[in-house]
Amino acid sequence: MKLVKNAASRLVPVEVNGEKQIPYKGFGIYKPKGRMAAPPIRSCADYPADGNKVVKSLKDALKKAGLKDGMTISTHHHLRNGDVLTNYLFDIIKEMGIKNIRWFPSASFPCHQHLIKYLEDGTIHHIEGSMNGPLGRFTSEGKMKGIGVLRSHGGRYQSIQDGEVHIDIAVIASPTADPFGNATGDRGKSACGLLGFALGDSEYADNVIVVTDNLVPFPCYPWQIQGNNVDSVVQIDSLGDPAKIVSGTTEVTKSPDRLLIAEYVAQFFEDSGIMKEGFSFQAGAGGTNLAFAVYLKEKMKARGIKARFIRGGSTKYLVEMLEEGLTDYILDGQTFDLEGVRSMRENLGHVNTSPFTSYNYHSKGNFASIVDAVVLGATEVDLNFNANVVTHSDGYLLHGIGGWQNCLFSKCTILAIPSFRDRIPVIVDEVTTLVGPGELIDVVITERGTAINPRRKDLIKALKGSSLPIKSIREIYEEVIELCGGAPAKPKVNKDNVVAVIKWVDGTLLDSVFQVI
Repeated sequence: MKLVKNAASRLVPVEVNGEKQIPYKGFGIYKPKGRMAAPPIRSCADYPADGNKVVKSLKDALKKAGLKDGMTISTHHHLRNGDVLTNYLFDIIKEMGIKNIRWFPSASFPCHQHLIKYLEDGTIHHIEGSMNGPLGRFTSEGKMKGIGVLRSHGGRYQSIQDGEVHIDIAVIASPTADPFGNATGDRGKSACGLLGFALGDSEYADNVIVVTDNLVPFPCYPWQIQGNNVDSVVQIDSLGDPAKIVSGTTEVTKSPDRLLIAEYVAQFFEDSGIMKEGFSFQAGAGGTNLAFAVYLKEKMKARGIKARFIRGGSTKYLVEMLEEGLTDYILDGQTFDLEGVRSMRENLGHVNTSPFTSYNYHSKGNFASIVDAVVLGATEVDLNFNANVVTHSDGYLLHGIGGWQNCLFSKCTILAIPSFRDRIPVIVDEVTTLVGPGELIDVVITERGTAINPRRKDLIKALKGSSLPIKSIREIYEEVIELCGGAPAKPKVNKDNVVAVIKWVDGTLLDSVFQVI
């Protein structure tokens, strides 16, 4: 395997799974040319005049779509760890004797451990999508036949749109659908909120199969997937486990250190001037981010400040802000709890978005750069503000990128992280895997202090006089290294075996993940 050094001084292969690659060239350097990809032309004459596209089984739908060896099959992850359909899909593919499938999920979860046996026997050749938990460990140990490819949510849409990935068959889990193929995720027994991560699949795939456990008469409205893009509709008993699709309650952290970090983040919003009338922000669904939303809400109420919009993943805490008049809109990318699902059904200001509108880098702008501030996590941050979200210091691939890379384009990117986990430093000299270039990361907030990227002289000036503990990233690093008894040992890896690659938002190769030995 030939490796070259890219603009970030990271070794990346020149070819991945038989396809030539473009090494990362630096922020904003690579500009694509050509035309977007397009699905095949279809004729209404080839579809039922009464609009009924229902076939009797998923196996029949796959046969109708012409499933054969080596195809690319896509799925989406809105069912999260409750997904039953994807496992069932590959059970059928195995039963049909099909081999060497490229699985192209928008993300995977621990429930997909079921698919390891199909990676072992060659039913699935490799995964191009997040490899969480057991799938990540399997990949890190060099057991997958091909090389894994990790993209951000926006990078996934970009890869479909640009023709980098051609989807042969998209299988879209749809909590409610009609016989024509219109589908939504905001209602039904398997309701997950929205289906935005399947939008590109429905638009560009050669064949689109909608699978539902709640078939309703035409029209299914509001539709998030348009039936005009759908070839077949299949009804099954259950798409997934509702208890694991979204949680009834997403909990605020109870850790004193994490609560302190959340409080510091809210104070940073206030002291820096980010929190002002008509501002916008995005935060995730982790315990620290939920606590931050609670603290920020109280500050907004105290000062009579209203946000124009909040970017979701939605949670009950963001829904409360919408319903209490503290924001005009939630622009939602995925729904993390039942209150988010309810709100999407009931509130006009709770808007269903997609990676195209929010994150796609090869379009005429996207929402990410409009957001005033985003609060994210990370597994590692180094002295140059570079960050990692896919591996840990032991080198194991255990997380996906999600929308994390895309969010770095906000006007202020804040990483709210503990300085160490399980006595292993999170602030390190050099990240194990580069997922986010340091020039796009503005602030790192830990329980031990707040570090502002020296590039952001405006923020440094704004925080003069703040009671926040402002420190350099090196000061925090030295404190945590002393506290933990030294830096974490570098992982033992086989530099001759790349098991996965990290794509940047423009489709270039940012870094490699090597086999752990």
